[in-house]
Amino acid sequence: MARTIETNITEEDVKIEGTLRPRYLKDYIGQEKIKENLKIYIEAAKQRGDSLDHALFYGPPGLGKTTLAGIIANEMGVHMKVTSGPAIEKPGEIAAILNNLQEGDILFVDEIHRLNRQVEEVLYPAMEDFAIDIMIGKGSSARSIRLDLPKFTLIGATTRAGMLTAPLRDRFGMIHRLEFYTVAELKTIIKQSAGILKVSIDEGGALELARRSRGTPRLANRILKRVRDFAQVKYDGIITEEVARVALDLMDVDKMGLDHIDRNILSTLIFKFSGGPVGLDTLAAAIGEDAGTIEDVYEPYLIQNGLLNRTPRGRMVTDLAYKHMGLENKIPE
Repeated sequence: MARTIETNITEEDVKIEGTLRPRYLKDYIGQEKIKENLKIYIEAAKQRGDSLDHALFYGPPGLGKTTLAGIIANEMGVHMKVTSGPAIEKPGEIAAILNNLQEGDILFVDEIHRLNRQVEEVLYPAMEDFAIDIMIGKGSSARSIRLDLPKFTLIGATTRAGMLTAPLRDRFGMIHRLEFYTVAELKTIIKQSAGILKVSIDEGGALELARRSRGTPRLANRILKRVRDFAQVKYDGIITEEVARVALDLMDVDKMGLDHIDRNILSTLIFKFSGGPVGLDTLAAAIGEDAGTIEDVYEPYLIQNGLLNRTPRGRMVTDLAYKHMGLENKIPE
């Protein structure tokens, strides 16, 4: 079953994100440090009449990596070609993409950590020298020719920066980590999105949605869309704090943005394992979920919010988890 609070992009998000994405830096909310730096780099590149340095954005899904790439293209006044690591299977495919770029264009590669090693090796000279080496012929008559490329900017996005190879990572001039958004920033994003979607929302409603959006704009926009439907059918179309609270409670998203799976992990640790420590495989078997999914999808948010600890002996819940679950910090009788 799909989670309401899934932060990876879904078909539903694709339909609404195009209209909600800001097009210029002045409209982009949050990530202030990255914005300030980009403003300077873009201005300097424009003054020199040069292409922007290659950039890498990394961080959890739904924080605006693709949006930032689109903004850079708009600010520089160039075209952006979008592809992804898994989509490029052969060196010839990346060579064709690079050869079709115009001077100053941006090539955006999502999930860049999943690039094939042979494809990656074609990128090295392309990023450094704006040239690619192509083999012509076979056997003893084979020869290599160097093809010059237009000056372009490669923007890579990844949720797993640790999986990037060192030679590729070193070729990026700008490396930025996107942070989770504050409640205040999310509230501003929600009000801005509500204006675009022509949704009536008051301060209390926007704040309640922001609190439960797990620090992620993509999730904030998806929740806004769902609560809008609820307000339209059950209430008078205006999202107030009460409407937001009732709707999100029905969607099983609690005050910290946890859903039934997150709470199941915490309650299993508390009730079945006395709060831990417990090994990942044992926990996975206890809740009937894949160990890799727990580690990659559910755990990061619980750890970041101080509800769960990873220790050498296994997973343990924290005092805050007991409090959030409405229990005192002790093993329930």
